[in-house]
Amino acid sequence: MSADATAHDLVEAAWRDIRDDGHVRKELAEAAYAEPRLRQLFPWTGMGELHFSRCTGKRWTWDIPYVQPAIGGGYRICGPLRTQSIGPAATAEEAIAVVVEHLPPGCGPAFAGTPAELAAYEDDARIRSAAEE
Repeated sequence: MSADATAHDLVEAAWRDIRDDGHVRKELAEAAYAEPRLRQLFPWTGMGELHFSRCTGKRWTWDIPYVQPAIGGGYRICGPLRTQSIGPAATAEEAIAVVVEHLPPGCGPAFAGTPAELAAYEDDARIRSAAEE
């Protein structure tokens, strides 16, 4: 099995778990899964929040905004760091649209590995690209 197939399988399994486990609002999980750019990322949850990672291994990446439930309904879009707030959204679909607007450049399918392994892979890719120029 290729690394791409492994990453895809890990991402799909994580999405199945998130859509079934009830740790985030069902409408949020479904809206995120319906968005192809987010569906290719590794989803994870914590404290009712829905996060997205560019890699499948823990501690995951923290360079993508995340969605948390707002008191009284609706959502808050934060991040990518915990100290950053992007703003509110009335619906899950609006929250997901805001996350997509704030995806980092070149945010593609999740990488099978840890953030450190992803960084090394990206560094190698930059070096190869620079050598080809």
